[in-house]
Amino acid sequence: MLKFVKNHMESIAGIEIYPIISLLIFFIFFVALFWWVISAKKDYINNVSNIPLDNQNDDIL
Repeated sequence: MLKFVKNHMESIAGIEIYPIISLLIFFIFFVALFWWVISAKKDYINNVSNIPLDNQNDDIL
């Protein structure tokens, strides 16, 4: 089964660029996410982390 897929993929012209593009998208996304985590302000992190503990939004019940 794998030989069939490999031989079929080798017959498509220009397909070798897709793994490179997907790796670049993956790498850029996680570098940007890492940069956002490092540069996030501590006050924002504290406010967001306390949202589940806020009991003022009990109007749903």
